[in-house]
Amino acid sequence: MPNRMDLDLAAVSSDRPVLIAGPTASGKSALALRIAEHRGGVIVNADALQVWSCWRILTARPTPEEESRATHALFGHLDPGADWSVGQWLRAVAPFVTAWRQGGPRPIIVGGTGLYFAALTEGLAEVPPIAAEIRHRADHLLRDGGLQGMIAALDGPTRERIDLRNPARVQRAWEVLTGTGRGLAEWLAAGQTPLLGLDEVEALRLEIAPAALAGRIDRRFDLMLDAGALDEVRRNLDIWDPAAPWAKAIGARELVAHAAGMLTLEQAREQAKAASRQYAKRQRTWQRSRMAAWKPVLVAPS
Repeated sequence: MPNRMDLDLAAVSSDRPVLIAGPTASGKSALALRIAEHRGGVIVNADALQVWSCWRILTARPTPEEESRATHALFGHLDPGADWSVGQWLRAVAPFVTAWRQGGPRPIIVGGTGLYFAALTEGLAEVPPIAAEIRHRADHLLRDGGLQGMIAALDGPTRERIDLRNPARVQRAWEVLTGTGRGLAEWLAAGQTPLLGLDEVEALRLEIAPAALAGRIDRRFDLMLDAGALDEVRRNLDIWDPAAPWAKAIGARELVAHAAGMLTLEQAREQAKAASRQYAKRQRTWQRSRMAAWKPVLVAPS
Protein backbone atom coordinates (compact mmCIF):
# COMPACT_ATOMS: atom_id res chain seq x y z
CA MET A 1 0.00 0.00 0.00
CA PRO A 2 1.95 3.04 -1.20
CA ASN A 3 1.82 6.22 0.83
CA ARG A 4 1.92 9.88 -0.08
CA MET A 5 3.49 11.93 2.71
CA ASP A 6 4.25 15.59 3.27
CA LEU A 7 7.93 14.76 3.85
CA ASP A 8 10.77 15.79 1.55
CA LEU A 9 13.39 13.06 1.85
CA ALA A 10 16.06 15.49 0.72
CA ALA A 11 15.38 17.50 3.88
CA VAL A 12 16.02 14.49 6.13
CA SER A 13 19.46 14.61 7.72
CA SER A 14 21.92 12.02 6.47
CA ASP A 15 23.71 11.69 9.81
CA ARG A 16 21.28 12.30 12.70
CA PRO A 17 19.30 9.34 14.08
CA VAL A 18 15.71 9.20 12.86
CA LEU A 19 12.80 8.07 15.03
CA ILE A 20 9.58 7.09 13.25
CA ALA A 21 6.39 6.48 15.22
CA GLY A 22 2.79 6.16 14.14
CA PRO A 23 -0.28 3.96 14.42
CA THR A 24 -0.36 0.50 12.92
CA ALA A 25 -0.70 0.38 9.11
CA SER A 26 0.27 4.05 8.71
CA GLY A 27 3.37 3.27 6.62
CA LYS A 28 6.20 3.53 9.17
CA SER A 29 8.27 0.65 7.81
CA ALA A 30 7.96 1.85 4.21
CA LEU A 31 9.15 5.32 5.22
CA ALA A 32 12.08 3.89 7.18
CA LEU A 33 13.15 1.86 4.14
CA ARG A 34 12.90 4.88 1.83
CA ILE A 35 15.05 6.96 4.18
CA ALA A 36 17.62 4.17 4.55
CA GLU A 37 17.86 3.66 0.80
CA HIS A 38 18.04 7.35 -0.13
CA ARG A 39 19.71 8.92 2.91
CA GLY A 40 21.51 6.03 4.61
CA GLY A 41 21.18 4.31 7.97
CA VAL A 42 20.43 1.01 9.70
CA ILE A 43 16.75 0.27 10.44
CA VAL A 44 16.20 -0.73 14.07
CA ASN A 45 12.91 -2.22 15.24
CA ALA A 46 10.86 -0.45 17.95
CA ASP A 47 7.80 -2.71 17.80
CA ALA A 48 7.29 -5.14 20.69
CA LEU A 49 5.58 -7.72 18.47
CA GLN A 50 7.94 -7.69 15.50
CA VAL A 51 10.74 -9.08 17.68
CA TRP A 52 9.21 -12.60 17.65
CA SER A 53 10.46 -15.15 15.15
CA CYS A 54 7.07 -16.88 14.93
CA TRP A 55 5.32 -13.89 13.33
CA ARG A 56 6.32 -12.30 10.06
CA ILE A 57 3.04 -12.01 8.19
CA LEU A 58 0.78 -11.29 11.17
CA THR A 59 2.94 -8.46 12.54
CA ALA A 60 3.75 -7.01 9.09
CA ARG A 61 7.48 -7.50 9.62
CA PRO A 62 9.63 -6.40 6.68
CA THR A 63 9.75 -9.06 3.98
CA PRO A 64 13.01 -10.82 3.07
CA GLU A 65 13.13 -8.69 -0.09
CA GLU A 66 12.77 -5.49 1.95
CA GLU A 67 15.40 -6.67 4.42
CA SER A 68 17.81 -7.21 1.51
CA ARG A 69 17.53 -3.54 0.50
CA ALA A 70 18.85 -2.09 3.79
CA THR A 71 20.35 -3.34 7.04
CA HIS A 72 17.63 -4.30 9.55
CA ALA A 73 18.13 -5.10 13.25
CA LEU A 74 16.05 -6.55 16.11
CA PHE A 75 13.38 -8.00 13.81
CA GLY A 76 12.26 -11.59 14.47
CA HIS A 77 15.29 -12.39 16.59
CA LEU A 78 13.46 -13.92 19.58
CA ASP A 79 11.83 -17.34 19.79
CA PRO A 80 8.52 -17.66 21.68
CA GLY A 81 9.13 -17.99 25.40
CA ALA A 82 12.25 -15.83 25.43
CA ASP A 83 12.49 -13.19 28.13
CA TRP A 84 12.01 -9.67 26.77
CA SER A 85 11.16 -6.26 28.19
CA VAL A 86 11.44 -2.58 27.41
CA GLY A 87 14.69 -2.51 29.40
CA GLN A 88 16.14 -5.34 27.34
CA TRP A 89 15.08 -3.58 24.15
CA LEU A 90 16.82 -0.40 25.30
CA ARG A 91 20.00 -2.32 26.05
CA ALA A 92 19.82 -3.96 22.60
CA VAL A 93 19.47 -0.55 20.91
CA ALA A 94 22.35 1.02 22.85
CA PRO A 95 25.14 -0.49 20.66
CA PHE A 96 23.62 1.10 17.55
CA VAL A 97 23.56 4.50 19.25
CA THR A 98 27.12 4.02 20.49
CA ALA A 99 28.29 3.02 17.00
CA TRP A 100 26.70 6.15 15.55
CA ARG A 101 28.38 8.36 18.15
CA GLN A 102 31.68 6.80 17.10
CA GLY A 103 31.14 7.57 13.43
CA GLY A 104 29.13 4.55 12.33
CA PRO A 105 25.79 4.48 10.50
CA ARG A 106 22.95 6.35 12.12
CA PRO A 107 20.03 4.27 13.42
CA ILE A 108 16.56 4.71 11.94
CA ILE A 109 14.41 3.51 14.83
CA VAL A 110 10.89 2.63 13.72
CA GLY A 111 7.87 1.09 15.39
CA GLY A 112 4.58 1.50 17.13
CA THR A 113 5.49 0.74 20.76
CA GLY A 114 5.29 4.06 22.58
CA LEU A 115 6.99 2.76 25.72
CA TYR A 116 10.10 1.94 23.74
CA PHE A 117 10.38 5.49 22.44
CA ALA A 118 9.63 6.92 25.90
CA ALA A 119 12.45 4.84 27.40
CA LEU A 120 14.78 5.88 24.59
CA THR A 121 14.17 9.63 24.80
CA GLU A 122 13.04 10.12 28.42
CA GLY A 123 15.12 7.53 30.27
CA LEU A 124 14.15 4.30 31.94
CA ALA A 125 14.06 3.38 35.60
CA GLU A 126 15.79 0.09 36.37
CA VAL A 127 12.96 -1.72 38.11
CA PRO A 128 14.24 -4.81 39.97
CA PRO A 129 13.35 -8.16 38.36
CA ILE A 130 9.86 -9.33 39.24
CA ALA A 131 9.54 -12.84 40.68
CA ALA A 132 8.14 -15.40 38.27
CA GLU A 133 5.38 -16.37 40.73
CA ILE A 134 4.08 -12.78 40.73
CA ARG A 135 4.08 -12.68 36.94
CA HIS A 136 2.19 -15.99 36.86
CA ARG A 137 -0.34 -14.62 39.37
CA ALA A 138 -0.83 -11.58 37.18
CA ASP A 139 -1.27 -13.76 34.07
CA HIS A 140 -4.00 -15.77 35.79
CA LEU A 141 -5.73 -12.67 37.18
CA LEU A 142 -5.87 -11.09 33.76
CA ARG A 143 -7.01 -14.30 32.11
CA ASP A 144 -9.81 -14.66 34.69
CA GLY A 145 -11.20 -11.17 34.12
CA GLY A 146 -9.39 -9.39 36.93
CA LEU A 147 -8.35 -6.28 34.99
CA GLN A 148 -10.53 -3.88 36.97
CA GLY A 149 -9.32 -5.32 40.26
CA MET A 150 -5.72 -4.83 39.15
CA ILE A 151 -6.47 -1.22 38.21
CA ALA A 152 -8.10 -0.59 41.60
CA ALA A 153 -5.03 -1.94 43.37
CA LEU A 154 -2.65 0.52 41.68
CA ASP A 155 -1.41 3.68 43.36
CA GLY A 156 -2.93 6.97 42.18
CA PRO A 157 0.13 8.41 40.38
CA THR A 158 0.54 5.22 38.37
CA ARG A 159 -3.16 5.13 37.41
CA GLU A 160 -2.82 8.69 36.11
CA ARG A 161 0.31 7.89 34.10
CA ILE A 162 -0.39 4.64 32.27
CA ASP A 163 -2.97 3.68 29.65
CA LEU A 164 -5.59 1.89 31.75
CA ARG A 165 -7.25 0.51 28.60
CA ASN A 166 -4.12 -1.46 27.79
CA PRO A 167 -4.17 -4.73 29.80
CA ALA A 168 -0.43 -5.32 29.29
CA ARG A 169 0.42 -1.92 30.79
CA VAL A 170 -1.92 -2.50 33.74
CA GLN A 171 -0.46 -5.94 34.35
CA ARG A 172 3.09 -4.62 34.32
CA ALA A 173 2.21 -1.83 36.75
CA TRP A 174 0.46 -4.30 39.07
CA GLU A 175 3.47 -6.64 38.98
CA VAL A 176 5.87 -3.81 39.82
CA LEU A 177 3.77 -2.60 42.75
CA THR A 178 3.21 -6.13 44.06
CA GLY A 179 6.82 -7.16 43.62
CA THR A 180 8.60 -4.04 44.87
CA GLY A 181 6.12 -2.25 47.11
CA ARG A 182 6.65 0.93 45.04
CA GLY A 183 4.39 2.18 42.27
CA LEU A 184 5.59 2.19 38.68
CA ALA A 185 5.21 5.99 38.56
CA GLU A 186 7.67 6.32 41.45
CA TRP A 187 10.19 4.12 39.65
CA LEU A 188 9.76 6.08 36.42
CA ALA A 189 10.31 9.38 38.24
CA ALA A 190 13.78 8.12 39.14
CA GLY A 191 14.60 7.25 35.53
CA GLN A 192 18.06 7.34 34.05
CA THR A 193 19.51 9.80 31.55
CA PRO A 194 17.96 9.21 28.10
CA LEU A 195 20.00 7.26 25.59
CA LEU A 196 19.02 9.77 22.89
CA GLY A 197 17.67 13.27 23.43
CA LEU A 198 15.03 14.73 21.14
CA ASP A 199 17.44 17.59 20.41
CA GLU A 200 19.86 15.23 18.64
CA VAL A 201 17.44 13.25 16.48
CA GLU A 202 14.80 13.73 13.82
CA ALA A 203 11.63 12.53 15.49
CA LEU A 204 8.81 11.92 13.01
CA ARG A 205 5.21 11.18 13.98
CA LEU A 206 3.00 9.81 11.20
CA GLU A 207 -0.55 11.13 11.19
CA ILE A 208 -3.45 9.88 9.10
CA ALA A 209 -7.19 10.51 9.27
CA PRO A 210 -8.95 7.80 11.34
CA ALA A 211 -11.32 6.83 8.52
CA ALA A 212 -8.46 6.47 6.05
CA LEU A 213 -6.44 4.48 8.56
CA ALA A 214 -9.37 2.15 9.24
CA GLY A 215 -9.57 1.38 5.53
CA ARG A 216 -5.84 0.69 5.38
CA ILE A 217 -6.07 -1.60 8.43
CA ASP A 218 -8.91 -3.60 6.88
CA ARG A 219 -7.16 -3.96 3.52
CA ARG A 220 -3.89 -4.95 5.16
CA PHE A 221 -5.49 -7.74 7.20
CA ASP A 222 -7.11 -9.11 4.05
CA LEU A 223 -3.67 -9.10 2.42
CA MET A 224 -2.22 -10.86 5.47
CA LEU A 225 -4.77 -13.65 5.10
CA ASP A 226 -4.01 -13.92 1.39
CA ALA A 227 -0.30 -14.14 2.24
CA GLY A 228 -0.75 -17.07 4.65
CA ALA A 229 -1.44 -15.57 8.10
CA LEU A 230 -3.75 -18.46 9.00
CA ASP A 231 -1.06 -21.00 8.14
CA GLU A 232 1.40 -18.99 10.25
CA VAL A 233 -0.98 -19.24 13.20
CA ARG A 234 -1.51 -22.97 12.67
CA ARG A 235 2.25 -23.53 12.83
CA ASN A 236 2.21 -22.14 16.37
CA LEU A 237 -0.84 -23.93 17.77
CA ASP A 238 1.24 -26.53 19.61
CA ILE A 239 2.93 -23.84 21.71
CA TRP A 240 0.00 -21.41 21.92
CA ASP A 241 -0.23 -19.59 25.26
CA PRO A 242 -2.70 -16.68 25.22
CA ALA A 243 -0.96 -15.05 28.21
CA ALA A 244 2.49 -15.02 26.60
CA PRO A 245 3.86 -11.72 25.24
CA TRP A 246 4.37 -13.18 21.76
CA ALA A 247 0.70 -14.20 21.64
CA LYS A 248 -0.42 -10.55 21.77
CA ALA A 249 -0.03 -10.14 18.00
CA ILE A 250 -3.22 -8.54 16.69
CA GLY A 251 -5.27 -11.19 14.91
CA ALA A 252 -3.54 -14.19 16.50
CA ARG A 253 -6.20 -14.81 19.13
CA GLU A 254 -8.99 -14.54 16.56
CA LEU A 255 -7.33 -16.87 14.05
CA VAL A 256 -6.56 -19.39 16.81
CA ALA A 257 -10.26 -19.34 17.67
CA HIS A 258 -11.08 -20.01 14.02
CA ALA A 259 -8.57 -22.87 13.87
CA ALA A 260 -10.27 -24.35 16.96
CA GLY A 261 -13.70 -24.17 15.28
CA MET A 262 -14.98 -21.40 17.59
CA LEU A 263 -15.25 -18.72 14.90
CA THR A 264 -15.86 -18.76 11.19
CA LEU A 265 -13.06 -17.28 9.12
CA GLU A 266 -15.22 -14.26 8.35
CA GLN A 267 -15.95 -13.71 12.06
CA ALA A 268 -12.25 -14.00 12.88
CA ARG A 269 -11.42 -11.59 10.07
CA GLU A 270 -13.86 -8.93 11.28
CA GLN A 271 -12.92 -9.29 14.96
CA ALA A 272 -9.22 -9.01 14.13
CA LYS A 273 -9.83 -5.87 12.08
CA ALA A 274 -11.81 -4.34 14.94
CA ALA A 275 -9.04 -5.19 17.43
CA SER A 276 -6.47 -3.59 15.14
CA ARG A 277 -8.55 -0.42 14.83
CA GLN A 278 -8.84 -0.22 18.63
CA TYR A 279 -5.08 -0.68 18.94
CA ALA A 280 -4.50 2.13 16.46
CA LYS A 281 -6.79 4.37 18.50
CA ARG A 282 -4.72 3.72 21.63
CA GLN A 283 -1.55 4.48 19.69
CA ARG A 284 -2.94 7.81 18.46
CA THR A 285 -3.93 8.73 22.02
CA TRP A 286 -0.40 7.98 23.24
CA GLN A 287 1.14 10.04 20.47
CA ARG A 288 -1.04 13.05 21.20
CA SER A 289 -0.12 12.99 24.89
CA ARG A 290 3.53 11.90 24.77
CA MET A 291 4.86 12.88 21.33
CA ALA A 292 3.58 16.43 20.91
CA ALA A 293 7.15 17.68 20.30
CA TRP A 294 7.71 15.24 17.39
CA LYS A 295 7.42 16.50 13.81
CA PRO A 296 4.05 15.50 12.33
CA VAL A 297 4.17 13.84 8.92
CA LEU A 298 0.80 13.75 7.22
CA VAL A 299 -0.09 10.56 5.35
CA ALA A 300 -2.54 11.08 2.50
CA PRO A 301 -5.42 8.61 2.07
CA SER A 302 -4.65 5.76 -0.30
